[in-house]
Amino acid sequence: MMDKDCLFCKIIAGEIPSAKVYEDDYVYAFKDVNPIAPTHYLFVPKTHICCAKKINAENSQYVAKIFEAIAKTAETEKIDSYRIINNCGEEAGQSVMHLHFHMMAGVKMGWGKHSLG
Repeated sequence: MMDKDCLFCKIIAGEIPSAKVYEDDYVYAFKDVNPIAPTHYLFVPKTHICCAKKINAENSQYVAKIFEAIAKTAETEKIDSYRIINNCGEEAGQSVMHLHFHMMAGVKMGWGKHSLG
Protein backbone atom coordinates (compact mmCIF):
# COMPACT_ATOMS: atom_id res chain seq x y z
CA MET A 1 0.00 0.00 0.00
CA MET A 2 1.28 3.45 -0.88
CA ASP A 3 0.57 6.87 0.62
CA LYS A 4 -0.41 9.39 -2.08
CA ASP A 5 1.09 12.27 -0.08
CA CYS A 6 4.42 10.58 0.75
CA LEU A 7 7.56 11.84 -1.03
CA PHE A 8 9.18 8.39 -1.14
CA CYS A 9 5.96 6.72 -2.36
CA LYS A 10 5.94 9.25 -5.21
CA ILE A 11 9.59 8.46 -6.00
CA ILE A 12 8.86 4.72 -6.02
CA ALA A 13 5.89 5.32 -8.35
CA GLY A 14 8.08 7.33 -10.72
CA GLU A 15 6.12 10.55 -10.15
CA ILE A 16 9.26 12.27 -8.87
CA PRO A 17 12.61 11.56 -10.58
CA SER A 18 15.44 9.87 -8.71
CA ALA A 19 18.84 8.39 -9.43
CA LYS A 20 17.97 4.72 -8.98
CA VAL A 21 20.73 2.39 -7.79
CA TYR A 22 18.68 -0.76 -7.06
CA GLU A 23 15.17 -2.10 -7.49
CA ASP A 24 13.35 -5.38 -6.97
CA ASP A 25 9.79 -6.37 -6.01
CA TYR A 26 10.24 -5.21 -2.39
CA VAL A 27 12.90 -2.49 -2.40
CA TYR A 28 13.74 0.71 -4.22
CA ALA A 29 17.10 2.42 -3.65
CA PHE A 30 18.31 5.78 -4.92
CA LYS A 31 21.02 8.37 -4.40
CA ASP A 32 20.36 10.83 -1.58
CA VAL A 33 19.80 14.33 -2.98
CA ASN A 34 21.72 15.83 -0.02
CA PRO A 35 24.57 13.35 0.47
CA ILE A 36 26.80 13.55 3.53
CA ALA A 37 29.26 10.95 2.22
CA PRO A 38 30.72 10.27 -1.25
CA THR A 39 28.36 7.27 -1.52
CA HIS A 40 24.98 7.96 0.11
CA TYR A 41 22.00 5.84 -0.92
CA LEU A 42 18.52 5.50 0.53
CA PHE A 43 16.89 2.05 0.64
CA VAL A 44 13.10 2.11 1.02
CA PRO A 45 10.39 -0.55 1.11
CA LYS A 46 7.95 -0.53 -1.80
CA THR A 47 5.09 -0.31 0.66
CA HIS A 48 4.39 2.58 2.98
CA ILE A 49 5.68 1.91 6.49
CA CYS A 50 6.07 5.22 8.32
CA CYS A 51 9.00 4.29 10.55
CA ALA A 52 10.86 1.56 12.44
CA LYS A 53 8.34 1.57 15.30
CA LYS A 54 5.68 0.35 12.84
CA ILE A 55 7.60 -2.76 11.75
CA ASN A 56 5.57 -5.86 12.63
CA ALA A 57 5.08 -9.50 11.68
CA GLU A 58 3.10 -8.54 8.58
CA ASN A 59 5.72 -6.19 7.09
CA SER A 60 9.07 -7.21 8.56
CA GLN A 61 9.98 -9.13 5.40
CA TYR A 62 10.56 -5.73 3.77
CA VAL A 63 13.34 -4.98 6.26
CA ALA A 64 15.01 -8.31 5.49
CA LYS A 65 14.75 -7.59 1.76
CA ILE A 66 16.26 -4.13 2.29
CA PHE A 67 19.30 -5.59 4.03
CA GLU A 68 19.65 -8.19 1.25
CA ALA A 69 19.50 -5.33 -1.29
CA ILE A 70 22.15 -3.39 0.62
CA ALA A 71 24.47 -6.41 0.57
CA LYS A 72 23.87 -6.96 -3.18
CA THR A 73 24.51 -3.28 -3.92
CA ALA A 74 27.70 -3.28 -1.88
CA GLU A 75 28.94 -6.35 -3.74
CA THR A 76 27.98 -4.98 -7.17
CA GLU A 77 29.61 -1.63 -6.49
CA LYS A 78 32.62 -3.17 -4.71
CA ILE A 79 31.95 -1.29 -1.47
CA ASP A 80 33.76 -3.09 1.34
CA SER A 81 33.00 -0.78 4.22
CA TYR A 82 29.82 1.18 4.84
CA ARG A 83 27.47 2.50 7.50
CA ILE A 84 23.72 1.87 7.67
CA ILE A 85 21.54 4.38 9.56
CA ASN A 86 17.82 4.49 10.29
CA ASN A 87 16.22 7.47 12.01
CA CYS A 88 12.86 6.87 13.71
CA GLY A 89 10.86 10.00 14.47
CA GLU A 90 11.43 13.70 13.99
CA GLU A 91 13.61 14.15 17.08
CA ALA A 92 15.90 11.39 15.78
CA GLY A 93 16.27 13.19 12.45
CA GLN A 94 13.66 11.42 10.31
CA SER A 95 12.51 14.03 7.79
CA VAL A 96 10.44 11.77 5.49
CA MET A 97 7.93 9.58 7.30
CA HIS A 98 8.54 6.49 5.17
CA LEU A 99 10.86 3.83 6.58
CA HIS A 100 14.29 4.16 4.99
CA PHE A 101 17.88 3.16 5.59
CA HIS A 102 20.85 5.33 4.67
CA MET A 103 23.86 3.49 3.22
CA MET A 104 26.98 5.66 3.40
CA ALA A 105 30.50 4.90 2.26
CA GLY A 106 33.60 6.37 0.70
CA VAL A 107 34.93 8.26 3.71
CA LYS A 108 36.58 7.29 7.00
CA MET A 109 33.83 7.56 9.60
CA GLY A 110 34.21 8.34 13.25
CA TRP A 111 31.78 7.98 16.10
CA GLY A 112 30.59 10.94 18.11
CA LYS A 113 28.02 13.64 18.51
CA HIS A 114 28.28 15.01 14.96
CA SER A 115 31.02 12.87 13.45
CA LEU A 116 30.85 11.15 10.12
CA GLY A 117 34.57 11.28 9.54
